[in-house]
Amino acid sequence: MLGVVRFTLAAALLSAGACVRDETPQRVPLVVFAASSLTEAFEALEPGFEAEHPQLDVQFVFSGSQVLRLQIEQGAAADVFASADASHMDALATAGRVGEPRMFAGNHLVVIVPQDNPAELGGFDDLKTAARIVVGTPNVPVGAYTRAMLARTPQSFADAVRAAVVSEEANVRLVRAKVELGEADAAVVYRTDVSDRVVAFEVPPAYDVPVRYPIAAVADSGRSADADAFVAYVRSPAGQAVLRELGFDPEVE
Repeated sequence: MLGVVRFTLAAALLSAGACVRDETPQRVPLVVFAASSLTEAFEALEPGFEAEHPQLDVQFVFSGSQVLRLQIEQGAAADVFASADASHMDALATAGRVGEPRMFAGNHLVVIVPQDNPAELGGFDDLKTAARIVVGTPNVPVGAYTRAMLARTPQSFADAVRAAVVSEEANVRLVRAKVELGEADAAVVYRTDVSDRVVAFEVPPAYDVPVRYPIAAVADSGRSADADAFVAYVRSPAGQAVLRELGFDPEVE
């Protein structure tokens, strides 16, 4: 009889524990698709946003903006999309796949070389002498910005740079990696992607192309209020302060 009592008591305690666990609020995932160049920035924004919205669990997917756009077009489960340029966002907005895009950050292009700088490049003008240059593909934002920048340079400079391109990569982090690994003499990336393994040269103002980041809630997310809250936080003074600290320009209308 005693064994039965003990068993019954243990079962009751387990049942009570299960009830307690069941009553614990479950955090709701909020899936944010964001351009690769936003990796550190959005990860830094996450704690502040979740502190204000403890019921949400932000889950990031970082990749090239063109890849994320395609996934959203194909019905991927995303709640928010942050692009590194307007073209991919505008295409989704035109198709009714996202809400109203809002600008939230700016950036600039730079030329990077390895720390040991084997090609002995001394600045932007020396880019025309590099033998191995890496850029983004034409449909990835950093690649499109790079081509727009080259279109502003003298024709001979642009021709020399294009002739030296040995690789085109699908996102800005892959572009940077080629230089960090010593597989390229130089590459064009965003200012915020400069690591301690490379040296950066500024693009002269005459050739500089403004980089702008739009963000929007995904129309089919099913959690529009939460998605809107994340968009608002990114554009809030707190969110802008984090972005500014990591090298982005404030870009709020």
